[in-house]
Amino acid sequence: MSDPLPRLNAPDTPIHVRGDLESLRQALDATLPRKRDTVRNLLIATWNIREFGGLSERWTVSKTGTESPKRDWRGLWAITEIVSRFDVVAVQEATGDLKALRTLLKTLGDGWNLIMTDVTAGAAAGGERLAFLFDSRRVELSGLACELVVPREWLDEVESDALRRQFARTPYAVGFRAGSETFVLVTLHVDYGSSPADRVPELRAIARWMESWARRTTQWEQNFLVLGDFNIDRSGDPLYDAFTSTGLAPAPAHVNLPRTIFSGGEPGPKDKYYDQIAWFADPGRALINMTPKGGGIFDFRPHCYSEVGLTNLQLSFRLSDHFPLWIEFEVGPP
Repeated sequence: MSDPLPRLNAPDTPIHVRGDLESLRQALDATLPRKRDTVRNLLIATWNIREFGGLSERWTVSKTGTESPKRDWRGLWAITEIVSRFDVVAVQEATGDLKALRTLLKTLGDGWNLIMTDVTAGAAAGGERLAFLFDSRRVELSGLACELVVPREWLDEVESDALRRQFARTPYAVGFRAGSETFVLVTLHVDYGSSPADRVPELRAIARWMESWARRTTQWEQNFLVLGDFNIDRSGDPLYDAFTSTGLAPAPAHVNLPRTIFSGGEPGPKDKYYDQIAWFADPGRALINMTPKGGGIFDFRPHCYSEVGLTNLQLSFRLSDHFPLWIEFEVGPP
């Protein structure tokens, strides 16, 4: 496994790096709930971390240089600090190169674990894998881990001749246990395609699959959550309608929140709501028992590379172009 990141208190750590990380920690303290054991809470996040693969072994890669990759120790320290605040984080856009992911895991410490897919083959998949990072001091695996495949019989039912292949990136489901609750998380990264219409068949197939499986898992008193990058434009458009067509309900706390660092400050017609955390909550058939307490995004931009003056595009290759999206639940005692 890769070596952990250099210590922040090492004599050669640049002072501006220490200052940024302290600012980041203070912002996280002020924005996110703390992990609690008295009235037990569960903090779940999804984060598309842009091209999460390689790592340059230096504190700060020049913004004008030709170094590759652009992600450096400084960016990965910021990612590590953010991830550490949650119990489970679904990560999209991890690549075949595991250096950054494994360094992140080792820096988080012995209490953290990782479960992931292999890289998905095919041009549409972009050489990506799906992963879950989890704090094993608070959450444990329940034993379930699988990829989702569309049954042959459903292909024409989804839409005649619309989905004649499997998912570009196969959704990944993992079961976890926290306190008295068992829950299944399904993470995915929907094919972006050449136009929004290209995403509708996958979204509709995913919604159908999720409804069927959620009903089965509920029989065993398991909770069921779907999270990841759905590449949805906005509420009310065909993509959103396909995603919610079988009753999937996005978390109310996330309505109108920006999802990427390129979004405007106020909700607008051009905003995209790619990332979602959702479950089935129709009246009379609620398929989740945990009580949500709140949720949101975390905007890391004001606290990273403060003296470098990066554009959003430059920052996206060092941290990400997506904000982490999170939700908090209450869970009972073991």
